[in-house]
Amino acid sequence: MTSLMNLTCEYRTNPLGIDILSPRLGWQLHSDRPGARQTAYRILAASEPDQLSAGRADLWDSGKIESDQSIQVPYAGKKLISRQRVYWQVTAWDETGSAATSEPAWFEMGLLLRRDWKAKWIGAALVGGPRSTIPAPYLRKAFTLPGPVQSARLYVTALGLYECSVNGQTVGDDVLMPGWTDFHKRVRYQVHDVTALLGAGENALGAILGDGWAVGYVGMGGRQNYFDQPRLLAQLEVTLVDGRSLTVVSDRTWTHQFGPLIDNDLLQGESYDARLEIPGWDQPGFDDKSWLRVQVFDDPGTARVANNGPTVRRIQELKPVGDPVKKGNFIMSRAIFDMGQNMVGWVRLKGSAPAGTTVILRFAEVLNPDGTLYTTNLRGARATDHYTFKGEGEEVWEPKFTFHGFRYVELAGYPGQITPDTITGIVLHSEMEPTGQFECSEPILNQLQHNIVWGQKGNFVDVPTDCPQRDERLGWTGDIQVFSRTAAFNMNVAGFMTKWAQDVADAQTEQGSIPAVVPTAIGLTDGGPAWADAAVICPWTLYLCYGDRRILESNYPVMTRFMQFALDVSPGYIRCAPDFEGWPGFGDWLSINASTPRDLIGTAFLAYDASLMAQIAAVLGKTREAARYRRLFADVKKAFAARYLKGSQLPPTAVQPSAVRQQMDGADAISRGNLKAVDYGPIESKVFNTDLFTPTQTSYVLALHFDLLPDKLRPLAAAELVADIERRNMHLSTGFVGAPYLPHVLSRYGKLDTAYALLNQKTWPSWIYSVTQGATTIWERWDGWTEENGFQDAEMNSFNHYAYGSIGAWLYDTVAGIDIDPAQPGYKHSILRPLPGGGLTHAAGRLKTLYGELVSDWKLENGQFDWTIVVPPNTTATAHLPIEEGKPVKLNGQAVQGMIHELAAGTYHFVAG
Repeated sequence: MTSLMNLTCEYRTNPLGIDILSPRLGWQLHSDRPGARQTAYRILAASEPDQLSAGRADLWDSGKIESDQSIQVPYAGKKLISRQRVYWQVTAWDETGSAATSEPAWFEMGLLLRRDWKAKWIGAALVGGPRSTIPAPYLRKAFTLPGPVQSARLYVTALGLYECSVNGQTVGDDVLMPGWTDFHKRVRYQVHDVTALLGAGENALGAILGDGWAVGYVGMGGRQNYFDQPRLLAQLEVTLVDGRSLTVVSDRTWTHQFGPLIDNDLLQGESYDARLEIPGWDQPGFDDKSWLRVQVFDDPGTARVANNGPTVRRIQELKPVGDPVKKGNFIMSRAIFDMGQNMVGWVRLKGSAPAGTTVILRFAEVLNPDGTLYTTNLRGARATDHYTFKGEGEEVWEPKFTFHGFRYVELAGYPGQITPDTITGIVLHSEMEPTGQFECSEPILNQLQHNIVWGQKGNFVDVPTDCPQRDERLGWTGDIQVFSRTAAFNMNVAGFMTKWAQDVADAQTEQGSIPAVVPTAIGLTDGGPAWADAAVICPWTLYLCYGDRRILESNYPVMTRFMQFALDVSPGYIRCAPDFEGWPGFGDWLSINASTPRDLIGTAFLAYDASLMAQIAAVLGKTREAARYRRLFADVKKAFAARYLKGSQLPPTAVQPSAVRQQMDGADAISRGNLKAVDYGPIESKVFNTDLFTPTQTSYVLALHFDLLPDKLRPLAAAELVADIERRNMHLSTGFVGAPYLPHVLSRYGKLDTAYALLNQKTWPSWIYSVTQGATTIWERWDGWTEENGFQDAEMNSFNHYAYGSIGAWLYDTVAGIDIDPAQPGYKHSILRPLPGGGLTHAAGRLKTLYGELVSDWKLENGQFDWTIVVPPNTTATAHLPIEEGKPVKLNGQAVQGMIHELAAGTYHFVAG
């Protein structure tokens, strides 16, 4: 029997308050029947749910559509308006002719027009400075409802952060709202159903404002990058049972006061004095005569957009492992807790102390050799919380407007008994459904996968950041470019990355360049090769993983402007040539004793971008543009060959490095820190022009992965790549740019043993060296800490940095064997091709696709390859058996021929060999 489940709208279940005028709908077929597939569907959309039960639809009746499409189906009914709730359900027919109808689902529109907003921006008159903060303003508004409530919606946002309450009850589960955008261009608002919190008679609406990204410290700079003080915009719309409606808005009738939250900042921490609490401040009947009137601010002109993606929430709680270790002295008590996991969020403190007792909470990822917190790598981030007790029995507190990256917590100044129950770790990140699981027979690789996932958790806090702990926490474009495919395996990141794609569009300059960080927070308006290219690569990755054509449509103008910019600064198709006066890029960031020319990296990525743009244009039906980009790829490929390959007619450049390049070379020296250069001897290359540069692993990887070499040179390049790895005693030398592609290139060109040797390498530089050192997240550097050198340069030494976690994609698509067919993206048709090796006897990948769970689970046992596959309903797959031709094969107990098998939906069990 077929059933329809998991109805979604814009990747969410029953989203409240969206502003997408043609939202996309999706559903899943559930059936145990082999070959189950959809042949047709019909969508009904109505204003009331009882219409659906009667088979009527006043908004949209798609009619029966002969199609197997069950994801990304755009709403095509009557024009949607502000506040409108749409109930919808789908009927689908399967290959047997049977029909199944889903339960109703719904979505609700937000405020679509500027004139829908009656509220004003309000806040306190007090203003901080570039390096000084103010206490968090507490705002309230009392109002009376003349009857019982039928429904109520709170539309709210802030320039800063906010937490709202109705009649003393906190509204919603979201934290750190409204998140981070370029607040000069757009701010997201949230919509909350507060019907159950209101009642007839007197009511009260409260809000606390924090500094957040809009007002507080951002990156390596100071405060007030967008606005000088936090501001609230709130609009409560209430419909009474008798049909009357009324609206309560933020305006000059609100009052405010300062209370216990005396200091807050995302990077610096939070200070709270419980003695200053104001009991009942956000409840009816509170006497606010001594409170101050709020200040009303002019509208800054920032676009107000709905929150169409995931929000940051408390995701899980962690308890310390073991008892706290005391590190105090006669001056102050100190205890250090080990959370057992490098996490991102804050801690909940529970304890009792006399009034006025102030405790200090400090945070660190690792410890010094003497067992104290290692905080040098936090740079300018204080990352410290203070709590002052009010002395009224047991008190429980957790922050509101900060977050930290840490494994270890130091509690100082607490006079009571300290136990593991004194603190609890609260893990925060954007709420994304976990979708992927990878596990294998090697425990250390399972820990590597664990570390990759936790690195993603900690750095997906509304924006994909590089690190969560120091005074940076920025949306580096290069980091997410290399990690996006892995991210989409681990979690459903479609909504998260769609939001960030809009951030990229907002950050693009008039010239078409893409900044190094998004949202823009530093002056580098051109990220350079492998960083700026995220504008093309990330949307393409989302299309592949989710079948999301709209992400390409929406971002195509951004991509074309970027491509024109890249061409304008690439004379002769050589991007970032030595005489280029602009930013030459970061190179192969944090590579090990291997300097890949930035112009080679830039030119390779220009070619790759052109190749992707040709495919993107073809998907969008832009045939002429697709042909133009194919020609561009061919032209860049020729220029690459003429400049870098053996037999080049171009002499080594005599152009002196520009001032920008000289400055970057200095940065390279800093980034390498205490690493000493190693001479691996002369390199003889039959591929690259060694008169121009010394070939590196990354130069081979980019040339091979981006298909920039003639066919006859590819085997030679693969062999020379392996030779360099062997010359380094089976170690990689790649940095951020080359590492993501390295294992894919090796397995693609028949060097699987070398790929597994690198994967299993336990000494640095390697993926699992940090695991051997007890890491629970991915490190920024291959050598963040080594036995011979200790800590790397504290100026840049994060222990939670997902970029090198890009190896996760290879674990899924090559070790477990789950890959995408670009011709049928979103796993409509999957390529299942595991490549066992490295001594593994078992590996399994499970992926919750938009169609259902896809499984590839293999083991080697008694000389046989045993493989279980699950293909979700309404999809197909091609299974490639990794055995020699002619070996006996059984499928579900029956002998079959061949190494490649086309599979419909169902569960399959292969035994081969």
